[in-house]
Amino acid sequence: MIELEKDGGLWTVTINRPDKANSLTEAMLTELAQIAESAGEARALILTGRGKVFSAGADLEAAKAGLAVSPLWERLSSAIARLDAITIAALNGTLAGGAMGMALACDIRIAVPSAKFFYPVMKLGFLPQPSDPPRMAALIGPARAKLILMGGQKITAQEALDFGLIERIIESEALMDAAREIAEDTIAAKPEIARGIKAMCQS
Repeated sequence: MIELEKDGGLWTVTINRPDKANSLTEAMLTELAQIAESAGEARALILTGRGKVFSAGADLEAAKAGLAVSPLWERLSSAIARLDAITIAALNGTLAGGAMGMALACDIRIAVPSAKFFYPVMKLGFLPQPSDPPRMAALIGPARAKLILMGGQKITAQEALDFGLIERIIESEALMDAAREIAEDTIAAKPEIARGIKAMCQS
């Protein structure tokens, strides 16, 4: 249910469980973390999903069993954030719950017009993963982060673009081409130059 395609320096990771809104089981989340941890040789990493939802977060039954508060989410987002590669979340649809962490950890987020963004963690009675609120606040500001995390608001793609949560809105049929086009210059550049620019942007 997690697909990995390698094309030279470009790694594309696809969540393929569309019948369950690409919700993540413990095994899927572990596999995603392992891929991110092993992607040191990748020059670009694209995360996407099959169907009309990027990911609804934790699988309902797995969440009841404790996956919603598992350290696996933080392990995944931390592994993505550590990569020298340019990391792109190509959001083919709605992004919800703990799955938002992997997108927040990416360098760039693009989304289809129908995408919605929400993280109903407080309503469900537990805290978000430690890195998610500061990453969100760094992108959109503390007040808007609280609007999503404390106000429980569902944000449209246009609002997400206006807020700075995503960088572009792309029509569904062009989404992956756009993600690959963004990655092209980094893949073609000298690795030390690409690493240096990423480090400068983060400092």
